[in-house]
Amino acid sequence: MTTTTAGPAEPPPAPEPATDGQCPYLASSVVQEANGQLVRKVRLSADQPNPACFFYADASDVQLSIWVFQGDAKIAKAVVDRAAPVADSNPASEPAGWSGGSLTTDKGAVYAIAKDGSAVVVTSNQKQTIKARRVAETVVGNLGL
Repeated sequence: MTTTTAGPAEPPPAPEPATDGQCPYLASSVVQEANGQLVRKVRLSADQPNPACFFYADASDVQLSIWVFQGDAKIAKAVVDRAAPVADSNPASEPAGWSGGSLTTDKGAVYAIAKDGSAVVVTSNQKQTIKARRVAETVVGNLGL
């Protein structure tokens, strides 16, 4: 008798902008205040019920993106680990009960957290992870996660 064990949970592909629209769970004014840049347009991924939101500083440069994943807890953790690998990032534990990582990259900053079957990943073109963290905290509160 042989048994097989499942491999590590694989996160879905990172979302891509698909259509213009307004982010259903984060106001552009919050992004402008948190990230320090005007929002010229917003694009959304095709994901439902919570599309990823992409906030643009100009016609082609994304200044901030936010992805809310909801599903299996192992996959939510894998989403966070891909965005902010434990070996390369600082621990992230805000808001209370959430965990993940934050790091500065050559393109900006990432703040990624998971709790149960939910994950929130914020990327910013700014180098300060505090900006991405504030956005993540706002989204968690707005969605009641």
